[in-house]
Amino acid sequence: MTLLQRPQLARKKDARTVGRGFQPLFFIIFTLLMTTGIGARLLYLQIVEGANYRKRAEANRIRIIPKQPDRGNIFDRNGKLLATTRYPRSVYLLPMAHTMPSWSVVGPRLEKLLKIPQHEIEKKLDDAGADATSLVRIARDLSEAEITALKEYQNELPNVEINTEAVRDYPYGKELGHVLGYTRELTPQQLKKKKQEGYRLGDVIGQMGVEKAYEQRLRGEWGGRQVEVDGKGRLIRVLGEKQAKAGNDIHLTIDLNVQKAAQKALTGRNGVIVALNPNNGGVLAMVSHPTFDPNIFSKRTLSEKDWQSVQGENHPLLNRAVASAFPPASTFKIVTATAGLESGKFSPDTVLQTYGSLTVGGVTFGEWNHAGFGRLGFTGALAMSSDTFFYQIGRKVGGPTLIEWTRKYGFGQKTGIEFTTEETKGHVPDEAWKQKMWKIPWTVGDSINMSIGQGALQTTPLQVAVMFSVPANGGYKVKPHLLKDNEQAKSWRESLNMKPSTTKILREGLRKVISEGTGKVLNVSTIPPVSGKSGTAEAWKSHRVKANHAWFGAYAPSDQPEIVVLAFAEHSGGGGGSVAAPMVLEVMEEYFHNKSPKKYKKTDTEGSKPKTQTLKIRRRNESRR
Repeated sequence: MTLLQRPQLARKKDARTVGRGFQPLFFIIFTLLMTTGIGARLLYLQIVEGANYRKRAEANRIRIIPKQPDRGNIFDRNGKLLATTRYPRSVYLLPMAHTMPSWSVVGPRLEKLLKIPQHEIEKKLDDAGADATSLVRIARDLSEAEITALKEYQNELPNVEINTEAVRDYPYGKELGHVLGYTRELTPQQLKKKKQEGYRLGDVIGQMGVEKAYEQRLRGEWGGRQVEVDGKGRLIRVLGEKQAKAGNDIHLTIDLNVQKAAQKALTGRNGVIVALNPNNGGVLAMVSHPTFDPNIFSKRTLSEKDWQSVQGENHPLLNRAVASAFPPASTFKIVTATAGLESGKFSPDTVLQTYGSLTVGGVTFGEWNHAGFGRLGFTGALAMSSDTFFYQIGRKVGGPTLIEWTRKYGFGQKTGIEFTTEETKGHVPDEAWKQKMWKIPWTVGDSINMSIGQGALQTTPLQVAVMFSVPANGGYKVKPHLLKDNEQAKSWRESLNMKPSTTKILREGLRKVISEGTGKVLNVSTIPPVSGKSGTAEAWKSHRVKANHAWFGAYAPSDQPEIVVLAFAEHSGGGGGSVAAPMVLEVMEEYFHNKSPKKYKKTDTEGSKPKTQTLKIRRRNESRR
């Protein structure tokens, strides 16, 4: 029996172990897969996402407190401070602040204390990115009341920090608005373009004028402190520090005294005054009215009053010296005279009969005095600003020659001043333009209109100032500039290759304008002998109101010029000699009085002498060119 039962026992044992041979293999494979998966996940977290998670972890205990660099100072040519830095306090938050539980208290409290909508704060934090370790500025230029309030509620405001920062300050405000421009925080669109240059959210950047033109020199390099804090945001230790590198100071060609005199002379009018060194193009003054105070852009927010001061139909932010173009009127007769003399069709001894009007192609072109001046040469025609004399010059030299010299003088192209994005080229009409616009050819009438600076010709005040520099310096076109660096004349000018006889005639004629013609208001003892030219451009202020533009450009001393002053009064309604010339006088008096106070005295000490002279000339010659 025993022998018979053994096989049964053996069979039962085999039945219990069916499939057990695969179990160890299964568990081995399963364990390997799990281990591989966990290892792969750990590898991913440590290698691929490790830096990101470490950054997040460190953000809870390590912070970077940025240190904004001091922007470089801006000085005038004599070392007077025009733009500098002040140090108000600003509010900073961690980028992840609005994701913390405490934000339900912190957000509304900041909104109330700082008068900044909570959603705007959150947007700034979102734009910085939750992984960023640098603090984000959410408010700048805090008032004492705001600082006091933040300190009172500091127990409710964990991780809210107050630090000082550098903010631009302009001591002379409106007097240099268009020259210096202003700084302002980068817009989101600007940040996208500037990120590769090292700019960050909240950075300020030059938005206009010298601040924009020399941004790279002025901006400096950011620094900061890396600190470790505890769970409550309290400082434990400083881990490292990089000193901010201040921007470079720059010195301008601007003369503050001349600038202030120009600002005063233009008070109450829309227009421009530009003063240049005619030998090298250095800009001594540049005033555009209406103007604005660049300090308002250093504020955290613009008030309604601030906003209105830079808005309106008069466009206060527009630098009319470089960004607006107008017909140059009779100042342009300098170019017409040059074209006539250089063409070979007229000699320096040319004398022409002038008339009350001149009819060409069935169109009558009038003389400004409606009578003519008899027989005149070039110098007399410039002195009297005879229209019919220059009609004849323009008609004979023809459009191509007149246009060629117009462009040689720099019209129809940017002057090269540093305000590249603000400057307009103006417009020089020609055959191609007229065919494109009107489908008709250039005519003699177009040349006649252009000969006295009217028609479609459009020039900026700065271009006209450059034009006056040509006869002043003996035939060179200068490149106007604002940086006082390497001011050697040869670096900033090019010869127009004019005949010596041409420059001689121009200089004699422009001197006669002052001694005998339309610029007698400048024939005074308070300044050295002056040469210049007036202009009155026909213009309509609206479809019903005609209000002419007034021009006057001059240089002095006549024999060795060192300053050109160009005054332009927009829609003044008066003549260049009566409206613009007295402005030139004020600026020149300031310049020469400061240079030689014992030799020249300003008329301020003699009452209102310029105004009296102006009234006499206005009554006698209101419409003079």
